[in-house]
Amino acid sequence: MVIKSVINMKRLLFIASLVVIVTGCDRSGRGHLTGVQNRPDGFYADPPGMVYIPMGSFNMGPSDQDIAYSQNAITKTISLPAFYMDETEITNNQYRQFVYWVRDSLAHLLLADINEDHLITEINGAFIDPPLINWRQRIRWDGEEEREILEELFLPEHERFFRRREIDSRKLIYRYHIIDINRAARRSERNTPRNEFVMEYETHVYPDTLAWIHDFSYAYNEPMTQYYFWHPTYDHYPVVGVNWSQARAFTIWRTNFLNNYLSSRGRPFAQEFRLPTEAEWEYAARGGLDLNPYPWGGPYTRNMDGCFLANFKPLRGNYIADGGFQTIIVGHYPPNDYGLYDMAGNVSEWTINAWDESFYIFGHDMNMHYHYEAQPDDPITLKRKAIRGGSWKDVGFMLQVSTRAYEYQDTAKSYIGFRCVQTYPGRDRGDGRRASNVY
Repeated sequence: MVIKSVINMKRLLFIASLVVIVTGCDRSGRGHLTGVQNRPDGFYADPPGMVYIPMGSFNMGPSDQDIAYSQNAITKTISLPAFYMDETEITNNQYRQFVYWVRDSLAHLLLADINEDHLITEINGAFIDPPLINWRQRIRWDGEEEREILEELFLPEHERFFRRREIDSRKLIYRYHIIDINRAARRSERNTPRNEFVMEYETHVYPDTLAWIHDFSYAYNEPMTQYYFWHPTYDHYPVVGVNWSQARAFTIWRTNFLNNYLSSRGRPFAQEFRLPTEAEWEYAARGGLDLNPYPWGGPYTRNMDGCFLANFKPLRGNYIADGGFQTIIVGHYPPNDYGLYDMAGNVSEWTINAWDESFYIFGHDMNMHYHYEAQPDDPITLKRKAIRGGSWKDVGFMLQVSTRAYEYQDTAKSYIGFRCVQTYPGRDRGDGRRASNVY
């Protein structure tokens, strides 16, 4: 009887396993290859404030005489995939959201000592280390106990002007991680532990407002230093005084800010925001008008009515002839044919690429890119980062879409800003994706 029971039990288990296999195959397409089912919708909505740039090829390089005899560019056909680009430079108010986020995150960490609700230490019963910030918890800046704890974030009394209680901008440090996938791709690194490819950085996020003074000798720019970044009048002016490292940190924060929101709703991550490559910047600036020197087309800086088409230094140094003086509100002049504003003038813009005079010669013709994160022991050349577009202080030649220039990655200038790009995930819009809601 015992042997018979064991045999019957084995038969039952065998039948049960057959049922599982059969039903499992039935759910996956009756034994046919169907791929993983119930995947999230692949539709990718246009990020607000960004312009879609279709994939294409263009002739990158000089469209006019090399007046400066810089000899740092040749004409080269480059092909690029589709991507998004901010329609304007990042403004003071947009960058201020980043600064306030860093400020508030530091405040939450300090207040967790007296109220653990400022941090999330577990999710679904699982312990989290390090904990997450609970952004739903309100910060009481004027609470009696909170005020004492948060005093650490403010200027010490002996450094205050007119006894004003102000945030110490030196404390606003953004800490983040980057995966060094370029190093990971090297064959010599194949057996390296994955954690060694994770790089940690710390960046002061507050703009260098003193750039308005130290950029120009014997010029009265003190009002811009005192008011440009924080006064509401300048909210929609391009942010300046931001070095390359700060601009890069902003793109990483922006990526995480969006992906945290998408993750909380069970949606797939978005492509990362980043600084544009030189090729992407020039392709977008041309607006589909190949072989033209300016974003608006033809060889002149005025339209048919005699009005200047950008904010720069026209004529023999008449700064106000174009309607501006220093920086002006973004989007003041007409956009190019892609819908991008201020691709020439107002402020020059950081790109992600390291500067090299011979870059066009050794760069690949597919999505040309040259990027290294310069470390203290790296050659000085890798700390030079390419800037494009010309600024309010530059003459017309610097506004040409093919003109190249550079600044060092740790320098902040009153005439350099930035805008972000985001690679489009796929070949083109409408590649079999069904409509969905936007972000």
